[in-house]
Amino acid sequence: MEPAERFSGIRKGLLEFLTLKVINAKPAYAADILAAFSGTSFATQEGTLYPLLSKLRRDQLVDYEWQESEAGPPRKYYRLTAKGKKELASVEAYWKDIIKEVADLGS
Repeated sequence: MEPAERFSGIRKGLLEFLTLKVINAKPAYAADILAAFSGTSFATQEGTLYPLLSKLRRDQLVDYEWQESEAGPPRKYYRLTAKGKKELASVEAYWKDIIKEVADLGS
């Protein structure tokens, strides 16, 4: 079994967290998010990203704003809400704790 397949559960669990991190850096169009993941273990497709963005919006962690585009129709640019920023900070703190605990287990 390939590592990508073996660790798909971990990857899927982290995708929401990492999507919040990408959007937190600056408002992002879906293609920007896909590009940020490209070339990483978290590379994904629109069919995965759009449902995730919809979930994040339903959970009130992200919102979007339509912006005109010179390259075609208007685009949705996602940004974190105040609730999304709090959630990201919480998950980042938890992630740091997990990394420390995993490192300590091997000591």
